[in-house]
Amino acid sequence: MKVLVIGSGAREHAITWKVKQSNKVTELFAAPGNAGIAEIATCVPIKADDIERLCDFALKHAIDLTIVGPEVPLVLGIVDLFREKGLRIFGPDKHGALFEGSKSYSKAFMIEHNIPTASYREFTNLEAAKEEVSIFGYPLVIKADGLAAGKGVVICENREDALKTLDEMMSDKVFGQAGDKVVFEEFLTGIEASVLCFVDGQTIMPMASAQDYKKAFDNDQGLNTGGMGAYSPSRLFDEVLDAHVNEAILQPFLKGTQKEGIDYKGIIFIGLMIKDNKAKVIEFNCRLGDPETQVVLPRLENDLIEVIDACIDGHLDKVNLKWSKSSAVGVVLASGGYPGSYEKNKVISGLDSCEEIVFHAGTTHKGKDIVTNGGRVLTVVSLAEDIEAAKQKTYKNLNRISFDQMMYRKDIAGPQL
Repeated sequence: MKVLVIGSGAREHAITWKVKQSNKVTELFAAPGNAGIAEIATCVPIKADDIERLCDFALKHAIDLTIVGPEVPLVLGIVDLFREKGLRIFGPDKHGALFEGSKSYSKAFMIEHNIPTASYREFTNLEAAKEEVSIFGYPLVIKADGLAAGKGVVICENREDALKTLDEMMSDKVFGQAGDKVVFEEFLTGIEASVLCFVDGQTIMPMASAQDYKKAFDNDQGLNTGGMGAYSPSRLFDEVLDAHVNEAILQPFLKGTQKEGIDYKGIIFIGLMIKDNKAKVIEFNCRLGDPETQVVLPRLENDLIEVIDACIDGHLDKVNLKWSKSSAVGVVLASGGYPGSYEKNKVISGLDSCEEIVFHAGTTHKGKDIVTNGGRVLTVVSLAEDIEAAKQKTYKNLNRISFDQMMYRKDIAGPQL
């Protein structure tokens, strides 16, 4: 079968890498891909948000299955478009993608279906928001309602910070239209973790647990990023917490989608705050998480194509997900200055000397060189018998890679604060 993977990050490299292992796949394409993906698939110069051209490509090349990596094309309705043309595609439709496309929609859904989450208020008027800015005390979480590339969440320590953030989001439009509406949330304490699930509309099936690190610097300092590393399985999860998450969150989510007529088929990513072995939902995302995917998919022993087919066809209950007993640790190598401004076109050296898995994110070719082309550049992933051993392998190998102004956290998979 011919498979097309949409996207250009390390998540998409991990998906492509896993799909490549299936004996069902005869041709593999990626749009637009990156320098690492180009080593295992044919890259097509079509941007992930150009859904019309992607559809034309899939029709012209008789693509049997399209797998959508990032959230933007899902929110734009790529699944609806492909289905209208009779094309097979994996991901939720435009309605389902609202779980990530609108923070306020997601929060309202959780409240309606009794899914534990932080208290919230939403605002479309700047002055009204400023008047209520102290409603939950401080720290206060302010979220841009729409998509903001993983950067639209700000934790404000005081009123001054909150007012500044509101001006930036709603007046200065630092996140564009995503800031037309904002959501205030009470600040939750605990430890963050993630659960990624396959969904076929009738069954929801969690993957192996993972834990990522959002802050830019060691000891959870600095700005929020798209994620600076992750490990799997999470140390937090045990049978008791697994059962709680399934009963309090996964099943109510599934029943809620059914009650509201959402035929949700694809991935649901659930960001959680864990405290006292109980979980509250921080966010829903409509696709695989990054960098969680990079540590979860290498542990999956099933053929990913077979699992995806089961989701699309409504047979997920027939699948028995199997996970390696090994642990995985992934560390992101980022451009200096990320998540703020950074320079591109830095030559990357040492990739051939790295003995572990390297998933490319912001990379491209420049002549014979592979150069940086984004904020998050690479994710180095190792598997080992336990988390500590995998961590040591990852850090040993990432030191073989270098580029000018390279930065990374040195405490991934270490003790959580």
